[in-house]
Amino acid sequence: MSVRRLYSEQPSSFSFSDENLEWAETVINRYPEGRQASAVIPLLMRAQEQEGWLTKPAIEYVADILSMPYIRVLEVATFYTQFQLQPVGKKAHIQVCGTTPCRLRGAGDLIAVCKRKIADAQFRLSEDGDFSWEEVECAGACVNAPMVQIFKDNYEDLTPEILEELIDKIKAGEAITPGSQQGRQGSAPASGLVTLTDPSLYDGSKVRYGLGAGMDEPEAMPAQVEPAAAKVKEGSKQVDAASEGIAPELLSAPLEGKADNLKEISGIGPKIEEKLNGLGVFHFAQIASWTDENSAFVDSHLSFRGRIERENWIGQAKLLAEGGETDFSRRVQAGKVESSKSGGDA
Repeated sequence: MSVRRLYSEQPSSFSFSDENLEWAETVINRYPEGRQASAVIPLLMRAQEQEGWLTKPAIEYVADILSMPYIRVLEVATFYTQFQLQPVGKKAHIQVCGTTPCRLRGAGDLIAVCKRKIADAQFRLSEDGDFSWEEVECAGACVNAPMVQIFKDNYEDLTPEILEELIDKIKAGEAITPGSQQGRQGSAPASGLVTLTDPSLYDGSKVRYGLGAGMDEPEAMPAQVEPAAAKVKEGSKQVDAASEGIAPELLSAPLEGKADNLKEISGIGPKIEEKLNGLGVFHFAQIASWTDENSAFVDSHLSFRGRIERENWIGQAKLLAEGGETDFSRRVQAGKVESSKSGGDA
């Protein structure tokens, strides 16, 4: 690790805001008498968040609060690279992971984007002072390489074009969404699941409970709660299997013979779209109208539960049903999302 020193130009003073001081006192009181120094890292982080970077007066201020020698707090601040010892971009400080997995997946191209759009050297502010960047060691998201961290959030599965788009949006004051930028569910393989493809391996509701060696298994396990039978009031497709929740409007075929591309919703890949179509869901407007009970019904037919709420399917569907677009839907339409192409998953 390179030597880390305090910045040559320092403000004259630092003090916590009233709100942050109250927060700091709460954190310090979590530790027993004589152990208040244990709060040094969270207090330094809060000072950095308030100031934008960790200044010498802030380090000394935290040391005074915790009754620690200045050198002890300085040792902490200079050891951990999460602490920025010089000014960083007001809108974004981009940390590009440059360790081997990310390098093999194109981190060098991401660094080239930072040099071109921000500054030609690490820690150097952009001309407007809004951006800065640095190369860091492993950020712990190797399977989603290459990636960057912007302040506290990770942005993964990047390409140079996607990183440029993220920078442009931050500059314009637009919101950006952390996580995979290619529509991947967690760290699932980009080509689709290859393990745990049988729900009985992980879904307790789909297995029969063994009773131990030498004991016969009962013919059927009694249900603790009798699930409501699926009923479709308005849709033309009938679903007879007992399911959770209440069935939404389901169709036997897409309206006017043309289904919407449900893969434009982040979290829906070809296999899930096939399941939804088989259930009778073909259009954004159908998903946009789901209630909590409708979501519970559909959720009970998916292998991984909770994704409807987690991925905000309904919110995305409402926007798409009204003719709008999302960042993800635009990438799908442009053919930039591998997981949305035929044969992908989730």
